Parts: sequence; C-alpha cells; structure tokens
Amino acid sequence: MPETWDYTLYIPNDLRAVTVCRRTLRMVLTLHGLIRLVDTAELLATELISNAVRHTKGPAALRVRRTPQGLVWIGAWDTDPGPPQPPQPLDQISELAEDGRGLALIRACADYWGWQPSGRFGDRGKYVWCELEAV
Repeated sequence: MPETWDYTLYIPNDLRAVTVCRRTLRMVLTLHGLIRLVDTAELLATELISNAVRHTKGPAALRVRRTPQGLVWIGAWDTDPGPPQPPQPLDQISELAEDGRGLALIRACADYWGWQPSGRFGDRGKYVWCELEAV
C-alpha cells in the first residue's frame, strides 16, 4: 500500500496565488518521489486554482493528497457552490477563445475529474478535482 498524505494551502482571491500553488505542488510531489507527475499536475492545478480565483470573489484552497489506492488527488476549493460549466472537447474550442480551455485540459490530461459541493471550510462552496494515477 502506498504512503498516504494530505496537504491544503489556503489562498486569498489573488491571481498571484496561482504561482504559489504551482510551486508548492511541485515541491510536495518532488519530496514524495513523484517527480514524473510534476508537469501534468502543475498544469492541472494551475487550471483548477486559476478558475477558483477568477470566477469567485472569496478565498480558495489547493488540496493535494495521495490516496490509499495510489492516486494523486488535486482539488481546488472555492466559495461558489454552483457546478462548473461542463467542459467541451479541446478540438471544439476555438484557438481564439479566452475561456473554456481549463476544464477541457483537465478532462484531457487527468485520469479522472469531477466536482462536489463542500462545506469543509465553514462556508458553502465546492471542490473541482482531478486524479492522476501514481502507482
């Protein structure tokens, strides 16, 4: 059974926090010997966190954990309890479109993804998450 762990980084509603999240995620995965996942995980976390910051007004959080099944779970919590817009396939998104690529990238690159309502931090909100196989 793989080692399990769980980290949560709380961030303000500030686009600069996306870089802090990306660098923190890189360090966590590297320290746990999962360097091969870093590039994909950074891309996915960047999309999740930037959506949380851009589309809500409150704080956000990045959570990353390794499950007993060996998956790396990456989630972005935000204060909006509403579901994200369903992603379109990447090949159906215009190269000139300013929005819509984030969840499409997550759907294309992650092994699994989804969203769930959450009251974890005392406020209503949601997690949008993805998983990468790390076994």
